[in-house]
Amino acid sequence: MKNTDVIIIGAGPVGLFAVHQLGIKGLKAVVIDNLDKAGGQCIELYPDKPIYDIPAVPECTGEQLTTRLLEQIKPFKTEFFLNERVDEVYKEKENWVVKTNNDKEFFAPNIIIAGGVGSFEPRKISLKEAEKFEGKSVFYAVKNKEQFKNKKISIFGGGDSALDWALELSKFSKITLIHRRNEFRGAQHTLSKIRKLEKEGKIFIKTPCQIVSLENDKELKSITLKYDDEKTEKIHTDVILGFFGLIMKLGPIAEWGLNMDKKTIGVSPKNFETNKKGIFAVGDICSYPGKLKLILSGFHEVALASVECFKRARPNEKYRFEFTTSSKTIQDRLGKK
Repeated sequence: MKNTDVIIIGAGPVGLFAVHQLGIKGLKAVVIDNLDKAGGQCIELYPDKPIYDIPAVPECTGEQLTTRLLEQIKPFKTEFFLNERVDEVYKEKENWVVKTNNDKEFFAPNIIIAGGVGSFEPRKISLKEAEKFEGKSVFYAVKNKEQFKNKKISIFGGGDSALDWALELSKFSKITLIHRRNEFRGAQHTLSKIRKLEKEGKIFIKTPCQIVSLENDKELKSITLKYDDEKTEKIHTDVILGFFGLIMKLGPIAEWGLNMDKKTIGVSPKNFETNKKGIFAVGDICSYPGKLKLILSGFHEVALASVECFKRARPNEKYRFEFTTSSKTIQDRLGKK
């Protein structure tokens, strides 16, 4: 079990800024996220889309904002636990215990839920027989590319994830890129590289078609594709990588006994605490009178929630507000000379 001052659920911009606000107060945090990288909606839904309402930043993309926030919290050496879904939360005296789907346990007096509109989960192949191969030969994310070496890989999808991994894995495996449309949505320069490899016979592209069956004998042997013109084709494959996009689910949060209002959590605007002492909700997932769903609002919410977190984590210390420009303690924590 890992002990810390604050458990942050969600690694989007608001969750990342929570690390900063806690860090300058001397509190340690861990960050848990269901995705395989930090950034939340900014990375998954609009990495290249301009954002115009971040103070002092006239324009930046979701990816740029995430990169800058990660750079900002480097001094705090925060541990991230990615590809982890929080399944269970329960109280133990004055502290909270958090358990994930991978049997990791965390212990802290405070939890900050910065889960946006819920957890992101990959859209999966709709064939029932695909379920038993998940984690063996059917995957919806790449955690370690070494396990895909020297394989026959069928990659499904038309966005950046599918194109990027097709390009990367083609360096050492046979790749078939499959999409239900003729047009791909990914970056044009990546697609150009893939088209070049297709001409060289290093990547095979199949469009417009969808998977209709998996053939197996204990292990995955092949898949059958059905084209829009009703023709079918069998493809020998060892591994399926599916990048069909993400769906947003509230998930287990709905079962934690919080004050839920539709798909949001009611909080006190004073400190963004929920109806459970020590559990805070910030960002798009929280609701209160006058709430605006802006990243800016989430930054304000974590600033106030972090003060209450300090009081709970350090009950014998008096909280003293300090400006970052004049506090030597804060500057030391930020690694400023």
